[in-house]
Amino acid sequence: MFQLIKFKMQSFSRFLSNIMMPNISIFIIWGIMSAFFMPLGWYPNKILAQLISPMIFYLLPILIGYTGGRLIGGERGGLVGSISTVGMIVSAKIPMLFGGMISGTLSGWIVKNFDVLIKDKIKNGFEMLVSNFSIAIIGIFLTIISFFFIGPFIEYISNSIRYLLTTIINCNLLPLVAIIVEPAKIFFLNNAINHGVFSPFGLQEILENKNSIFFLIESNPGPGLGILLACFFLGEGEFYKSAGGASIIHFLGGVHEVYFPYVLANPKFLLSLILGSMTNIFILVFFQGGLIGAVSPGSILSILAMTKKNFYCINIFSIFSSFFVSFLTSIILLKFINNKNKKFFNLSQKTINKKLLNYQHHDKSDYFFKNINTIVVACDAGMGSSAIGANILRKKITEKKLMHISISNSSIHCIPKNTDMVITHKNLTSRAKKYAPNSKHISLVNFLDNIFYDSLVNKLVKNKNFYNPTNISKINIFSEKDKAKKLFQLNEKNIFLNQFASNKEQAIKIVGKHLVEQGYVKTDYIDSMLAREKITSTWLGEHVALPHGTIEAKDNILKTGIIFCQFPNGVRFGENFDDIAYLVIGIAAKNNEHIMVVSQITNALDDPDIIMKLSKTKNIQDVLSYLNI
Repeated sequence: MFQLIKFKMQSFSRFLSNIMMPNISIFIIWGIMSAFFMPLGWYPNKILAQLISPMIFYLLPILIGYTGGRLIGGERGGLVGSISTVGMIVSAKIPMLFGGMISGTLSGWIVKNFDVLIKDKIKNGFEMLVSNFSIAIIGIFLTIISFFFIGPFIEYISNSIRYLLTTIINCNLLPLVAIIVEPAKIFFLNNAINHGVFSPFGLQEILENKNSIFFLIESNPGPGLGILLACFFLGEGEFYKSAGGASIIHFLGGVHEVYFPYVLANPKFLLSLILGSMTNIFILVFFQGGLIGAVSPGSILSILAMTKKNFYCINIFSIFSSFFVSFLTSIILLKFINNKNKKFFNLSQKTINKKLLNYQHHDKSDYFFKNINTIVVACDAGMGSSAIGANILRKKITEKKLMHISISNSSIHCIPKNTDMVITHKNLTSRAKKYAPNSKHISLVNFLDNIFYDSLVNKLVKNKNFYNPTNISKINIFSEKDKAKKLFQLNEKNIFLNQFASNKEQAIKIVGKHLVEQGYVKTDYIDSMLAREKITSTWLGEHVALPHGTIEAKDNILKTGIIFCQFPNGVRFGENFDDIAYLVIGIAAKNNEHIMVVSQITNALDDPDIIMKLSKTKNIQDVLSYLNI
């Protein structure tokens, strides 16, 4: 029951975080402009100050409404979420950030269910008409509902909560909030607390006080830094010595997740966090400190950037005081750790890693590390600790020349379903299994644990003969006939130059059409390629995309084939505006032949100069000579 409740809480917090996180840059823009151009800012400017209010009252709520709607109902849900949020904005006198969350979520849910209801019931030729008018009708209905009912209700609730918080502050009880916040952070609810709860209240408060304490409660790096430095100077064993590097990443980089493993390994440190956080809040309340905007990540650099003139001393003093209290308390706790805990931490880190790497598969450990082609390191938001872990593992994989293994990082809910292996913190593994049930899962306790990654890489090296193309006799996934020849021979009929597509979906359809026409796949494979792209982009970087179908579509593949398409004008494949693919290479591979096929392609395209030449060439023979597949 406890695990189920924890999973539901983490899922809900992740959803709140996913609504707020894409818009954090706008929060930062608003905060910086406020710091510079407001009457009490560094460079007061009445003309430029006029730009600030519309951001908080209009831009941010509409963006939040769009994001919430898109998360549930796709682009259509996002559009309806945007317009329905306008109804709330007009009906209320406060920033409708919470209103945007509720309106966007409701809009996305309604649009999603409407689309399911009318699926396959629209006559050909009427799709666009139904699509546009359904958005208009649903949007009008929800905008009116938001204006008359939801907006006033949210305003009433927000004012009530604000009154409650004001009462708590006036009674000097706000420091007690740390008793809830700090344990919740350790269970990876930090993003939801900061961006889903404190940021909306902070933005509402800042309109009156020009400063808000709520921006500096969860984001304060002081308590975590105290624990990390105490572990580094007084802790015994390799586990604690890694805290030195973690403290730099935590304090300057703002990745707070790096200190969570130390607290989870020794829960007594929760007392240090709570006391440190209470100290921070008490000082901020007493001296009326705080920030002018949300910070992300929670780095000391971000905090200083969001500190209003004349408040640097107060904020720095509060952070340093919370660090000192946490550090001192952690030292005392380390000195009085019982023998059982001390024995645990004095264990060889190699032994700990061995247990972590074998606890799910016991006597099948060798088989567990075979057939590994893709590894995803995942965390809650997919940006902080997982990116660091993926970078460390990627370097170690490269050093061991296991080039066929792809390493990436992701948020829990975006783990590709066809990932071979998923690495997460042990408290997030249960959630990861829900999103990648067919993957092999490994837990860790520290994303900076080099010994863990060394142990994992050694396991992969031990079993690399399964993938080694130079040792064909040991590869059992190919027939004797396959061993005598290449899997696939590229020729002129597979190459299509000077293609044009307005978006990546159209480009994938072009590639898929050629795969079908040349007898490599069935028509349904094109739909699986589009479905695969929705799971995660097949954008490789360096202006190359490698679209292919999902695992479920393997029965639609008739034989291994490749289609090379050149798009001289480029097609946006990645999330960023400059993630432009000039080369789109469609793949269809029987069984596990994609391992060899993808390896051949990536090896041929490892030179950026070759990629640029192929993106401009008008000669098919150039493609054949460079790829040589």
